[in-house]
Amino acid sequence: MNIVWGAIIVIIVAALAITAMLLVRRGAPVGSRFTDGDRASGVFGVLATGFALLAGFVVFLAFESFDTARAGAQAEARIVAHQFETVQLLPSPARERFSGELVCYGRSVVRQEWPRMRSGTLGDGPNRWGTSLFATLRMTDPRSASAQAAFAKYLDERSDREDARADRTHGAEGVIPTPLWIVLFLSAVILLGYVLLFADSAEGALVQATMAGGVAVMVTSLLLLLWFLDNPYVGGGGLKPSAMQETLKLLRSDTSISGPVDPPCDQKGAPA
Repeated sequence: MNIVWGAIIVIIVAALAITAMLLVRRGAPVGSRFTDGDRASGVFGVLATGFALLAGFVVFLAFESFDTARAGAQAEARIVAHQFETVQLLPSPARERFSGELVCYGRSVVRQEWPRMRSGTLGDGPNRWGTSLFATLRMTDPRSASAQAAFAKYLDERSDREDARADRTHGAEGVIPTPLWIVLFLSAVILLGYVLLFADSAEGALVQATMAGGVAVMVTSLLLLLWFLDNPYVGGGGLKPSAMQETLKLLRSDTSISGPVDPPCDQKGAPA
């Protein structure tokens, strides 16, 4: 969801809340429907505080997951670039095969995994090129001291890459369970409904509209923020594969070190 759609939703909800307040205000008694305004305000404060505390806790949880997914995507891209440089110290033909499969890994992340993360269909399966890289690793027999050092370094980088990929894909699953969403929406509806009970025919329409509209804007904006943080790859404002795209550009321009690279895949990362 981009900012434009979010703003439209906030405006619509605020307009509905203001309209409802003005309609209820027409038949409301002077001084609102509460005989004890202080007690009613105290109850409203309890409801608003409870909603704020619950939403604040969920925002913290969702933002932590969002930041983990962002950091994981960036770390994964950096590690792929590091691996590409590391494998240049391995013997041929493993060096050429590693180089091509690392390019295919990056392409598949950008062209295949990212769209599936947006649609929520990625699942927990491994990256097919990650599996191919492991098969190439098993067939590699380093003999020189530099090749053995590069081989050991690649093993460490492979573990780091898989951990970073797990952080990236975990963000696509969301961390807010359905029961919590139900509680949040129910609390928001109760809060907005309670505001309508403060309708007062003796009070100005502008004041009443501001009260209802302000609460509606605050509650709706907070729920939209939670949805955005819980779905970091969805919408125009979500996370994008910029880091991996930059890595692929780097690998294309790094032929002075590696020589020509012939990836065994097409531009979308599918096996050629």
